[in-house]
Amino acid sequence: MRKSATQAAAVSAAETGDMALVRRALAREADAFRAIIKTHNQRLYRIARGVVRNDAEAEDIVQEAYMRAFACLDSFRGDASLATWLSRIVINEALGRLRKRRRVVAMPAEAQIIRFPLNPNDLNPGDDPERTMAQRQILGLVERATDSLPDVYRAVFVARVIEGLSIEETAEVLGIRPETVKTRLHRARALVRKALDDEIGPVLLDAFPFAGRRCDRLTAAVMRRLGFEDASS
Repeated sequence: MRKSATQAAAVSAAETGDMALVRRALAREADAFRAIIKTHNQRLYRIARGVVRNDAEAEDIVQEAYMRAFACLDSFRGDASLATWLSRIVINEALGRLRKRRRVVAMPAEAQIIRFPLNPNDLNPGDDPERTMAQRQILGLVERATDSLPDVYRAVFVARVIEGLSIEETAEVLGIRPETVKTRLHRARALVRKALDDEIGPVLLDAFPFAGRRCDRLTAAVMRRLGFEDASS
């Protein structure tokens, strides 16, 4: 489908903003690095977590991906958005970890499902306790259902549904055809619906949070590795 003039202008403005930010980062401006990290932390964390299913390893993957990206930042030409470019690097890093893990350790017969961290800040402390508990239970169901997906379906599901990438963006990030994205997404959704067994109904999949202290901690760690001693926001 062709983009409207408004959509095209928005994309062009975003790409121009990306290039300006990259140029500032190449000039070693600390605020530019911090802006890149803070802007993309949540998307990259969700993608990494969707692949490896481990909170701490996902954070480590994102941190390493930033270091790889910043080491070759001069190769960014703006052909794709900065978000897509960074997402590809995270995907490659995460898949590399999976391959290494499988070479070193035989996969258990029944994999342990690791719960995603639920950010308390995302729940209103003024809510009724029973409602808050219900929200936690719903998110837990979604997270466990997503964790139970086979790797090829989970990566597409996280990118497309949880993170909200378009079919074209998901295909570009994962290095597959848009038709493959559609096929895998259809299967992933069917598996998730089966796992949830109609218990939660049409609930927004607002899972895999990455904000607050977790976001600040990762930002500070990357800034230190880049040589900026004052890593405060």
